[in-house]
Amino acid sequence: MKKWSGIALLFVLVMSVLSACGTKDEADGGKTGASDTKILKMGTSADYPPFEFVDTAVSDEIVGFDIDLAKMVAKELGYTLEIEDMDFNGLIPALQAKSLDMVVAGMDGNNEERKKVIDFSTAYFTTTNMVITMKDSNIKSAEDLKGKKVGAQTASVQESGAKSLEKQYGYSVESRDRVPDLFQEIKSGHLDAIVITDVVAKGYIDSNKDLSSFELPEEHKLGLSMAFQKDSALTAEFDRVLKELQDKGEVEKLVLKWFSN
Repeated sequence: MKKWSGIALLFVLVMSVLSACGTKDEADGGKTGASDTKILKMGTSADYPPFEFVDTAVSDEIVGFDIDLAKMVAKELGYTLEIEDMDFNGLIPALQAKSLDMVVAGMDGNNEERKKVIDFSTAYFTTTNMVITMKDSNIKSAEDLKGKKVGAQTASVQESGAKSLEKQYGYSVESRDRVPDLFQEIKSGHLDAIVITDVVAKGYIDSNKDLSSFELPEEHKLGLSMAFQKDSALTAEFDRVLKELQDKGEVEKLVLKWFSN
């Protein structure tokens, strides 16, 4: 009986240890693994080449400038990223609901309305909004947009910018969830023009010689930033490493990799 009692006691001790380990993992919210790697859930909208997109000819992996930069900063801080693709208009609500730790998706950090509900890093890239039209449309300036249908991505700064000029130039704005849908509809004639950032526009124009572009005179430079939950400690961490990488020229290397062609 004493022999079996000893075995039973040993079994209870082992199970207690295993249970304690399980409790720790649960308390970490699934954020750590066997090697104690810290995991962050990052949201993006993978329809915005060369910032974030899927090259289906190569793989189903999300790639791009934003992805490389986010992984670079996360690695320096000891984090591993779990990247989730979703519609752009769902990214900020996901941060607010705390189902994402961060968002990197070509997002303008100068937006005062967004700053009320989420935090932004310092800007890591500067870009400008452009109007894209078909070359044969005879739309050469903002004044030519009167009576036209202008498209923009839902919940984007391009959408709000286009709407702010709607009355002044007499056009109507129609929104779509995904950027490729905008280009498809301008080619099919359902839209007369679309508003998009210049770097993304360049890629489409280079591969579609029937497209042309111009810059709205009122459009400002956009400071693209990473986004975090409101009052997140991650904001300061990522800011610090972003500056270090910029000072070392590592961010510039990524710029040349993705934008020099």
